[in-house]
Amino acid sequence: MLKRGLRLTYFPVLFALILFATCTNASPKLQKENPNGSVSGEVVTFPSGNITLHGVIYKPTGKGPFPAVIFNHGSAGGMLSKEAFEVLGPVFANRGWVFFGPYRRGQGLSASAGPYILDEIRSATKAGGQRSGEATMIKLLETDHLADQLAALAWLKKSGYVQPSRVAVMGVSFGGILTVFGAEKGSYCASVDAAGGAQSWEDAPELQKVLTASVRNAKSPIFFFQAQNDYDLAPSQTLSAAMKEAGKPFQMKIYPPYGDSTQAGHSFGYFGSSIWGDDVFKFLDHNCQ
Repeated sequence: MLKRGLRLTYFPVLFALILFATCTNASPKLQKENPNGSVSGEVVTFPSGNITLHGVIYKPTGKGPFPAVIFNHGSAGGMLSKEAFEVLGPVFANRGWVFFGPYRRGQGLSASAGPYILDEIRSATKAGGQRSGEATMIKLLETDHLADQLAALAWLKKSGYVQPSRVAVMGVSFGGILTVFGAEKGSYCASVDAAGGAQSWEDAPELQKVLTASVRNAKSPIFFFQAQNDYDLAPSQTLSAAMKEAGKPFQMKIYPPYGDSTQAGHSFGYFGSSIWGDDVFKFLDHNCQ
């Protein structure tokens, strides 16, 4: 298990970015706090430009149409995001919300649709150093990966079982960064950013700038939240302050420590719904009426 405070000699930003992907998932103890329930997910396909992506849909019982949330996964490779979807999908469906977990290009069920983002960042960092890696990260998140998110939004709104005016977005870690970009570029009723940028914030000043600019231009309210023992609380604190200064509606909450490690704290958005659930659904219901 990699630990906070270690840095790779040549690639400091890359280390912060790949930590979640190389660490194991939350411990079984944390996962048991969020039983899957009886709701099953359905694998779907949707287009993003000239590529085909996959995702998983969890639906409430009944005919609908329903409010919905698009969930942006983090940077974890392979099928690790599947575990988060299996935990969170039933939580949202049982609250009357459609949950759509799209796999972006290069990850999960969409692995064959493009290169894995951390491989691209790693290559750029090796070739041009830390700033090159950071620039590549920002570029990919603002272009290809944001495009995949917005393609998922367009597809979902045309599904027939979703209320188009009541679609929200949520994400954790890299997915939290994409949620902030989506709040600026997409047509969401509300956005929930859990720990977006917490692992890379300190070493990525340009990321700080672009995220601050995005929240100042956000089209939807944003709820920022993290566990106290996450890697860095500055993203939630700084971005909520920027929204306040810009006169934008927002909410920010730092929860007590979750689990017994920093990595567990960073996984709070995935596995801590028994704690943050009431706050998040209150925020969504208020802003997505």
